[in-house]
Amino acid sequence: MDTSQYRVSNPETFALSDAAADPPTGFDKEQSKRVLKKNTKQLQSLQKLMWAERKQRLLVVLQAIDAGGKDGTIRSVFGLLNPQGVKVKSFKRPTKIELAHDYLWRVHPHVPGNGEIVVFNRSHYEDVLVVKVHGYAPDEAIEKRYSHIRSFEQMLVDEGTTVVKIYLHISKDEQKKRFESRLHTPEKQWKFNKDDLKERAYWDQYQGAFETMLKETSTEDAPWYVVPANNKKYRNEVISTLILETLESLDMAWPEAAEGIEDVRIE
Repeated sequence: MDTSQYRVSNPETFALSDAAADPPTGFDKEQSKRVLKKNTKQLQSLQKLMWAERKQRLLVVLQAIDAGGKDGTIRSVFGLLNPQGVKVKSFKRPTKIELAHDYLWRVHPHVPGNGEIVVFNRSHYEDVLVVKVHGYAPDEAIEKRYSHIRSFEQMLVDEGTTVVKIYLHISKDEQKKRFESRLHTPEKQWKFNKDDLKERAYWDQYQGAFETMLKETSTEDAPWYVVPANNKKYRNEVISTLILETLESLDMAWPEAAEGIEDVRIE
């Protein structure tokens, strides 16, 4: 699979309306399941190596519209990795304490340390999405935030963090299906929130905010990938492949054994 096809490489000409939400023609569900299984085994080995080496850091940012599949992605792609070295941070509505600080204050403490993979379930990008759509901050402040975010992420990269940002792209019809599934399936009803329907009424505004976010903040060192996410299996295949490629590119090595270990005898 060529994951580069989903990278926002030319932000100036990018249009979210041109991005695919469905898998390509000829998509094979069973083959996709086999790829995910194979990728998961390789990810387990590479994540173990990363944890042992303690030199690399990986930040994965997940953004999507409501019901876009962030939780499912985390469960399917990262769920079988060693929890010692993988952390998930979910960003909800800011607390009063968080609102009393700058908008990046609550984010920075959760970026990965050496050997860690951290997945942001929503992120600092909420402050150019929800805030923009609902006018919680003036336009001029939001415009400055794109620059702040680019600088923040560049600082992380310069300090040794690999940053991969993934936008899960679903259609409005698919969101409707997922909301209906939550509404009518007893074990999913806990996930249904009437406020999500209020946000759905702003679909077009959110699409505009996402497009601007992608255009303004996809950089060479911290790129965005717009992943077709209507089909969950294809979504998982693409993202697991992308994370696998990223870890393979880090050129990691097992730490050297302690000096003199060859002479140790265990009685």
